[in-house]
Amino acid sequence: MDRLRTPFFFVSLVAFGLVVAVETGSSFLLGLTTPALDTATQLGADVPPGVAERPGGLAISYLALIDVVLLGTAVLMGVAILASKRLHARAQGVVTLIGAIILIITALVLLFVAIAKLVLMIGLLLAFPFGTIVYLILFGSFPRGEAAVVLSLIMFLKVVGAVCLVLAQQRFLQNKGLVAMMITSLLGNVVAVFLHGLVPGVLVSITDAIAGIVFAIVGIVWAIILIIGSIPAIIRAVQATVDNAKQLRSAVPNAAQS
Repeated sequence: MDRLRTPFFFVSLVAFGLVVAVETGSSFLLGLTTPALDTATQLGADVPPGVAERPGGLAISYLALIDVVLLGTAVLMGVAILASKRLHARAQGVVTLIGAIILIITALVLLFVAIAKLVLMIGLLLAFPFGTIVYLILFGSFPRGEAAVVLSLIMFLKVVGAVCLVLAQQRFLQNKGLVAMMITSLLGNVVAVFLHGLVPGVLVSITDAIAGIVFAIVGIVWAIILIIGSIPAIIRAVQATVDNAKQLRSAVPNAAQS
């Protein structure tokens, strides 16, 4: 029970890595076609650059803001296996702090992007009749079926990763933070599927943007939690460094006297 089953653990790492890879690459699989953008332009619509460059939905790609936290935690656990405990203890707090800060900055930028897209879609939808027509052309044909397939694949990979993590070491279930991350990750999928199926097809782009906003906020919350959790580890690392420096200083005079 106390022994770590390394093969299961690394399978879990690969599964979580594939989850983030699929999520970040989902914008290349889902989205509007070029003819739709051309039609909107012919109607005199001022298509924002972000729509043309990243036409797909936001929810799936924004899930990476949550799942990268789980992947990062699992990677740090893997480093603890390969590296010495002393090195891992010193580096964990600093790496977590830097990663959390980067996550907050990224999530904030993406949050504003999602809010801007949501405002744009609602504004077009309510600007009857021409704005509504432009909305239907640009956002009215959300690829809900394709998104469902991608979300199913992501859920499968998450379940595989979670099961392998437990099979690797049952004591991981005693880590409340890790369990909370896994639950949050799985719930993210459920929320995305729910919001995609909640409204008629022409309105799915709006609920998809809402899901993206929710995921960005959750990512920011998790980043803040990570920052708070990294502070004690950084303090212990600093104290250990100071103690080692004091020991070295005291050892130098003794060596000189001898």
